[in-house]
Amino acid sequence: MKKFKLQILGIFTMILMSLTLFSCDQTDSSDSNQATSRFMVKMTDAPGDYDQVNVEVLDVMIKGNSDSGENGWISVGDKTQVGEGKIYDLLKLTGGTNIMLTDSLIPSGKLGQIRLVLGDENTVVVGGKSFNLTTPSAQQSGLKLLVNQTLMAGSTYEFLLDFDVNKSIVTTGNTGFILKPVIRASTMEASGVIKGVVSPAVDYQVLASVQKGENIFSAFVKIDDKDGDTTDGDGTFQINGIPPGTYTLTLTPNPTSGKTPITVANVIVVNGQTTDVGNVTFP
Repeated sequence: MKKFKLQILGIFTMILMSLTLFSCDQTDSSDSNQATSRFMVKMTDAPGDYDQVNVEVLDVMIKGNSDSGENGWISVGDKTQVGEGKIYDLLKLTGGTNIMLTDSLIPSGKLGQIRLVLGDENTVVVGGKSFNLTTPSAQQSGLKLLVNQTLMAGSTYEFLLDFDVNKSIVTTGNTGFILKPVIRASTMEASGVIKGVVSPAVDYQVLASVQKGENIFSAFVKIDDKDGDTTDGDGTFQINGIPPGTYTLTLTPNPTSGKTPITVANVIVVNGQTTDVGNVTFP
């Protein structure tokens, strides 16, 4: 009888230990699942040859994998910055200016894609006249940007969505314009920035660019408007999302200006930092 009682006690002890271990595993798994990373998305643009380019931003969404399907998307947009009626003039987001679309905590781990969802209230202003920007049906569900990055718990990740206005707007006639967003996504952790000022501020288009292999990273210089008002064009430029390395910066003026390109050698770019080349003077 005593032996039987000892066997029962042993079985009871094993069951209790098993339950305890299961509880610990569940707690550890829960804590792991709750690990988060700070996730920031900003939108910026390089100057384009328009008076205004107004886009309606409805949402920012993320997905943990690179699958092209519609399942698994999570909305993370800051509702004070995105949603119906949240319209931004991209040409005001130049020279280092940007708008924060979200600053939130998201589950750590694999981040496969970011989706920028645009609305229908998109317009372009040319010569003082406003025209609707129609959006192809294939892009109405949002522009998907592959990032494929692992977010570490407790770390901060800042993504910059850089519009290329001149490539994003397609002219279909004298009064027809289509919005086909061309956006490059970069992170401060994996890229750097070059900024500077063309002095004196010019009234013609100047392209600032650097090249790494076959890839060209560029931005237009903010120029004086056609009325000679320098408040909208201070000659600044900022090239975002550049891989680390040493570059030759080229400033290429519009051929009609009669000016020749200028180069600045040995510009060093470091991850997470901004390299300021200062004033660059055109003769």
